Amino acid sequence: MNNEVVSGGPTPDLTIRSTRVYRGPNVWSYEPAIHLVVDLGGLEDYPTNLIPEFTDKLIECLPGIKEHTCSRGTRGGFVERLREGTWLGHVTEHIALQLQQEAGHDMRRGKTRAVKGETGIYNVIYGFVDERVGLAAGELAARLVNHLVQPEDDFHFPTELDDFLARAGRTAFGPSTAAIIEEAVSRDIPWTRLNQYSLVQLGQGVYAQRIRATMTSQTSALAVDIAGDKDLTTKLLGSAGLPVPKAESVRTVEGAVAAAGRVGYPVVVKPLDGNHGRGVCLNLTSDEDVRTAFPIAQEQSRRGVVQVESFITGKDYRCLIVGGRMAAIAERVPAHVVGDGEHTVSELVEITNSDPRRGVGHEKVLTRIKVDDAAIELVRDQGFGMDDVPPAEKMVKLALTGNMSTGGISVDRTFDAHPDNIEIAEEAARMIGLDVAGIDFICPDITAPVRETGGAICEVNAAPGFRMHTHPTVGEPQFIAKPVVDLLFPPGAQSRVPIVAVTGTNGKTTTSRMLAHIMKGLGRKVGMTSTDGIVIDERLVIKADASGPRSARMVLQNPRVDFAVMEVARGGILREGLGYDRNDIAVVTNIQADHLGMRGVDSLEDLANVKAVVVEAVPRHGFAVLNADDPLVRQMRRRCSGTIVWFSMEAPGSPVRDFIEERCRRGARAVVLEPSERGEMIVLKQGRRSMPLAWTHLLPSTFGGAARMNVANALAAAGAAFAAGAPLHDIRQGLRTFTTSYYLSPGRLNLVELNNAEVFVDYCHNPPGMEKLGEFVEAYVTQRQGATEQRISRIGMIGAAGDRRDEDIRELARIAAQHFDVLIMREDENLRRRAPGEAAALLVEGAKEAQAAGARLRQIEVVLGELDAVRHAVLRANPGDVVVLCVDQHAKVLTELEEFSRTAQAGARFSDEQPGDPDLDPQELAAEAESAMEADERELREALERPEE
Repeated sequence: MNNEVVSGGPTPDLTIRSTRVYRGPNVWSYEPAIHLVVDLGGLEDYPTNLIPEFTDKLIECLPGIKEHTCSRGTRGGFVERLREGTWLGHVTEHIALQLQQEAGHDMRRGKTRAVKGETGIYNVIYGFVDERVGLAAGELAARLVNHLVQPEDDFHFPTELDDFLARAGRTAFGPSTAAIIEEAVSRDIPWTRLNQYSLVQLGQGVYAQRIRATMTSQTSALAVDIAGDKDLTTKLLGSAGLPVPKAESVRTVEGAVAAAGRVGYPVVVKPLDGNHGRGVCLNLTSDEDVRTAFPIAQEQSRRGVVQVESFITGKDYRCLIVGGRMAAIAERVPAHVVGDGEHTVSELVEITNSDPRRGVGHEKVLTRIKVDDAAIELVRDQGFGMDDVPPAEKMVKLALTGNMSTGGISVDRTFDAHPDNIEIAEEAARMIGLDVAGIDFICPDITAPVRETGGAICEVNAAPGFRMHTHPTVGEPQFIAKPVVDLLFPPGAQSRVPIVAVTGTNGKTTTSRMLAHIMKGLGRKVGMTSTDGIVIDERLVIKADASGPRSARMVLQNPRVDFAVMEVARGGILREGLGYDRNDIAVVTNIQADHLGMRGVDSLEDLANVKAVVVEAVPRHGFAVLNADDPLVRQMRRRCSGTIVWFSMEAPGSPVRDFIEERCRRGARAVVLEPSERGEMIVLKQGRRSMPLAWTHLLPSTFGGAARMNVANALAAAGAAFAAGAPLHDIRQGLRTFTTSYYLSPGRLNLVELNNAEVFVDYCHNPPGMEKLGEFVEAYVTQRQGATEQRISRIGMIGAAGDRRDEDIRELARIAAQHFDVLIMREDENLRRRAPGEAAALLVEGAKEAQAAGARLRQIEVVLGELDAVRHAVLRANPGDVVVLCVDQHAKVLTELEEFSRTAQAGARFSDEQPGDPDLDPQELAAEAESAMEADERELREALERPEE
């Protein structure tokens, strides 16, 4: 570490350039993480040992930092690194983790790495529980680092920490929801937060269940309504012979007074449909008390109805019933303070509220005691004022009800209750129909039968809170989340749907569709994401590029899905990671040059590292289906915890096949081709067993074996289906019935016959894909040429995405020039920051280079609009010709072809009047593009200089 002090001194230059949230496995971590790109600026020259008192100040602000082990692996390891000298990006990571610890989020995962090729720029990655809390922790960590470098007058860390903790408390799950999620996680049940509150999905697809606090998917809405109507609840329980107080419902003050007279004093006045003890007035002994209490209770009633019932004396007990069985019992003690002979009532309340377990509302296991007019009046009734000093050991109540939400405490009585009382509580829950119910008993002692000692059920609660049971003030906590999760997922029940993730440069969409088609034949309800959209049980429900993590989560939330096939693109992995925690099967088709030079992916090795995320997300009992012919894919076997299923197009005797055969002898699985006089047979291998599957030339998607890329896709799909447990005859049937029709495979080798010419529509958009498409054209034309003496012309329409490198666009055209007689250059509707004509000019350059080198290409034409280019290509063709349209908007193109088919005249020929100029010079295109860009800039400048109206 450099100890030389740089002149000028450190300045607070640390800034966060960008922020990214990974919600699943990603290139940095197996688990969700936050990624900050941090610029240290001048602080790059100042490791922590060169900043005066930095370490001591940091420990003073966050003493918990001393517990961090860092790379040393021992307590205090990070502090050692601080004193020796470490860079402030690394410090930001540890502060963000410790801030989350302060908020109760146990996060210890993090790493900091320098950005390649950029001095002073660091990737800071750390785990999170709640992404909003994690992001806020990163922002506060950066501000604290700058403050420790050079103090700011407007930055007071204790205040900032309090604000951060308050924000974390607002977004955190309550104790009840958190307990259920913790139990679900312990059972490997996946969960997803569906809103910013407590609505959570447990499980996936067809197995999914939902909870909102302690209400579940199985909670009856009718039962909730009944429990919310206290009058009806009392009548139902009374009709079952259960002990309940006398009660009447009223809407007026005088009605309440009259009801109290009939019920008999003392009485309780409370809202008919209230909760949390709000508006409940107890032990009313006169008409005047009832008149005073009535408006208090009515204000808390949604329907304005008030319940008047007889006052039952005794202790307050909450019996939690789950699935008809008693799960826990707690005695609820009203909010109170105990005198010490020294402090006033007000001071005792402050001391009690200083307990770190107490917070506002339900954010912590106990609620702070609120001193309002009712509390002051109650204290006065006990003979004290708020400024009086109660005697030692004197209990002073500040609330009449024992609700935790009003500051009460709880005492666990689960194992003290008399069996008769337990039976009464269970019967009450069954009468109302609640799966999770809170039965409130008032009785002298829960250990004795209430029918003998007196007492009654005063209330039945839907969605009862768990914190009095999970965090009792006195007694042992009860693990009541277990019976709730048992209710939703009985032992042995499934919670996950099988997930197959398919990635690679080319072929992933067709492979996904083949696999989905095979599984559909097995009767599965398949949810699939692809670049075309989200498909649920063969219905396109969302039309968009849906190969990212958000689409994956949408599929897993659909209640019909029992098998998921996810096309996983590079962009989605880099943007948010995977949309789930793991996939049962990963398929990697190939790693080829595409999207290079984007988002830090500059080489094939970088691209392979991104694609390997799906392989790393395979658990021990899962499978990775890998292309053995691709060296970069083959290396991914070392990153897989599960079983490898190889697939290969290589012939027997090749080094790759020898590699596969050697592993099969050890028990591995593989899908390979076995040539014979009749053709090529797809064979499944497991250990020393070989199982013939199908002839490649009999698969419709291969066009008699000419479409070699679809042979490879069929191998990958068969391997994935085999790993998923599909029977051989169902795999065979699926491959034999899968076609490249627009219905099953839109935009992938869709064949349309127009004017006796064969028109193929394909999404090919990169050089490796064009190479495979060109091989198909060669093989297909050779097949056709053998059946006719007529010369078949090959007409191609190509385009390139504007965000690709110039050389990649030229290479696309060079490869196409090897296989087509005529090439028509078009452009995408979205130019992706290129000027009109710029991408087409690069295509023309590449085609002319190949033409000069002896390629078969005879003619180059430029028609920039995609639909114009489609019409031009079709009119250009003679009967018997093969036309290949490499499209961007395949739906629009197919619609255009259908319209053309209806309106075109038989024998239509190419006309000189059609758009396109075969002699268009690429330099002219480039000049036009530059001129267009200058015009746009000029127009923008004029708009900015124009005065505002």
